[in-house]
Amino acid sequence: MPPSLPEEIQRHLDLFVTAAQRAFGDDLAAAVLFGSAADGQLRATSDVNLLLLLKHFTPQAADALRGPLRLAHAAIDLQVMFLLESELPQAADAFAVKFADIIARHRVLLGVDPFASLHTSRDAVLRRLRQVLLNQQVRMRERYLLLSLNEEQLAGAIAAAAGPLRSAAASLAQLEGKSALSGKQAFEAFVVQLGDPALHAALQAMSAARETARLAPGQALPAFTGLMTITERLREHAESMR
Repeated sequence: MPPSLPEEIQRHLDLFVTAAQRAFGDDLAAAVLFGSAADGQLRATSDVNLLLLLKHFTPQAADALRGPLRLAHAAIDLQVMFLLESELPQAADAFAVKFADIIARHRVLLGVDPFASLHTSRDAVLRRLRQVLLNQQVRMRERYLLLSLNEEQLAGAIAAAAGPLRSAAASLAQLEGKSALSGKQAFEAFVVQLGDPALHAALQAMSAARETARLAPGQALPAFTGLMTITERLREHAESMR
């Protein structure tokens, strides 16, 4: 039994999927919920991620969905990926870390499960993982300079880092042949292995920021710098793998 969504989120999601059916008709092959909404891990800072798998995409059909998408985006922070069936294998290779996470945690709302037989290659996952972590390092350095004087904004950046860092840790665990772990479990296990209390405190602060979108005074800055160090360690580990 899949975990239930909050009533308001479920209502807006149902309305949007119904609108997508009307807009695209037979060209809508599947609607798939993925990420934290699919595995019952939604938090105050979470968005709602949905994949619409299409046979064809035409602006004329999509026009009818502009209003419903704007409404759902404002109401529940709905983020929609519009992907063609023919693009799915290429997307799984190009965005291997993201799609490995989607394969691991998704819920089909409409149509046949497009991920039932889809796999990402080890080389593609490792190559993309290195790219994702390098990008995360570069982005976090910019966030530090821009936001470190404002604790409230920095707490938001800490919460936003949870998704990509947890996905990266889960991909690392998968590459190492470990039993299937959620992103949260894999990330926690990686930090514990580092054996640094300051980094473990950063991990706890990240969870708190994701839950409430805020942190206690004085907590955000050391938490963010700790996450920068964890990101560096994740990337070093990924670069060392063959």
